[in-house]
Amino acid sequence: MDEPSFEMVEDAIWQSLVRGKADRKSAFHTPTVASVGADGIPHQRIMVLRAVDRASATLRFHTDIRSGKVADFARGGHVSVLVYDTKAKVQIRVGGTAVIEQDGPTATIAWGNTSPSSRRTYLVNPGPGTKVDHPVSGLTQKWEGVAPSAEDSEAGRAAFAVMIIKLHRMEWLTLAATGHRRALFKLADSKWSGQWLVP
Repeated sequence: MDEPSFEMVEDAIWQSLVRGKADRKSAFHTPTVASVGADGIPHQRIMVLRAVDRASATLRFHTDIRSGKVADFARGGHVSVLVYDTKAKVQIRVGGTAVIEQDGPTATIAWGNTSPSSRRTYLVNPGPGTKVDHPVSGLTQKWEGVAPSAEDSEAGRAAFAVMIIKLHRMEWLTLAATGHRRALFKLADSKWSGQWLVP
């Protein structure tokens, strides 16, 4: 088999991430995002990839500011994002540090670009993760199964935030019957440097 170069692999990682942002059918659209809680225990959740910026090496996700995971991210702790594309037989892990923005320009623009039906998520009360006595959606009966109007959805703005991950590490693994290949990239001085690893 033709061996890939670092440039080819780095490009493939970014292309996959960019495609994942736009394509709901892509495995990269809903990666697993992991952090470490205050209890020292790793926590994972599926999140929708909302934006990718190769120039600044950042990924953006949306979250409810009341969610327990926000405390993990707000501490500036390390975050890991994992995707496995079963069709391509490629696993990508990226890592970095997260910043939560609720009131800044990025969050304001992101909220403006969010549809009222998606904004409904932020109308839950009490907030995500609150202990309850029976299964509930957190939505009032008014919003159960109903998309709010743009005006009504504005009530959710107070709970909306963006999580921006500044990447400093990327790892690529491809599986093949002829032999797997694995590469690690680290960011230093605005440049990615590659290192081949044994799979």
